[in-house]
Amino acid sequence: MDVPDATERFSGQVNTVTLGATADDGGTRGNTVTVGGAKAVMLAGVAENRGCKPVIAMDVLDAPPDDWPDTLARPFEGVLDDPGAWAKRCVDDFGAGLICVKLDGTNPDKGDRSPEQAVEAVKAVLESVPVPIIVWCGGEDEKDNKVMPAVSQATKGENCALGVATEDNYKTLTAVCQADGHHIIALAPIDINKAKQVNILISDMEYPLEKIVMFQTTGALGYGLEYAYSIQERERLAALGGDRMMAQVVIADAGFESWRAKEAKGDDAEFGVWGPRDVRGPMWEATTASVLLMSGVDIIRMRHPDAVTATRKLIDALWA
Repeated sequence: MDVPDATERFSGQVNTVTLGATADDGGTRGNTVTVGGAKAVMLAGVAENRGCKPVIAMDVLDAPPDDWPDTLARPFEGVLDDPGAWAKRCVDDFGAGLICVKLDGTNPDKGDRSPEQAVEAVKAVLESVPVPIIVWCGGEDEKDNKVMPAVSQATKGENCALGVATEDNYKTLTAVCQADGHHIIALAPIDINKAKQVNILISDMEYPLEKIVMFQTTGALGYGLEYAYSIQERERLAALGGDRMMAQVVIADAGFESWRAKEAKGDDAEFGVWGPRDVRGPMWEATTASVLLMSGVDIIRMRHPDAVTATRKLIDALWA
């Protein structure tokens, strides 16, 4: 008896996004990175329907972090105060395909660095590595609306992804991304309806849907990961079902969320029953990243090189 084909088929498809611009495109990157394009949920159907291979973006901060445990800071010893050198180590030693420059230092509560200092940090990264970059704001609306226009102008022609745009603060970033040819990252607080609303607001400014990258605030292992997974999965199913407002490439932040979990960064004296922190912390991040990957995430922000290596092995195996 013939076995019927029970493969689930979808009418929609996730958009594709290409980050970076080479000299032929008017930029200075050594290569571009393309993500998205899935026509099915993860591990379902034929391999060619999975779309492009997901990419890991390693975080580089514009100011030395003062709250990282030794386990996380040690691989970057000697470069934490130099964004360019930090990015170079991520690419040359740890194989990062993208760099995410997180402008933590511009936040008024974390140094209140100027737009000029932010531009200096971003330019240092661009000059040090050939890969495309993402630039992430400091998280305070009034300051971000001063910093991000300067960063956008300074990186014009490089086809970056800039973020984040929210329901209450999207107009400035949308306008500068439109003017300078960048992609925009749209944030929603683990709410599929909010995510759709932000996409609608941005597109109402005549910004193309195909250049939006969606970001849902992410829960780490033990801190709402299963709920974050369910939201990401619902968004991907909506996209595959033909909803154009949800057909965007998705980025998730496994690094920041994982390393603020006390179980990941806590001392061995308190959490050693789960293994030494040098192993426990990276595995906490790798587990978080792997679960989010299964929900359909296209770009994963990460921090510890051991976690990056473990997650990359999973990606390579799934796309082998």
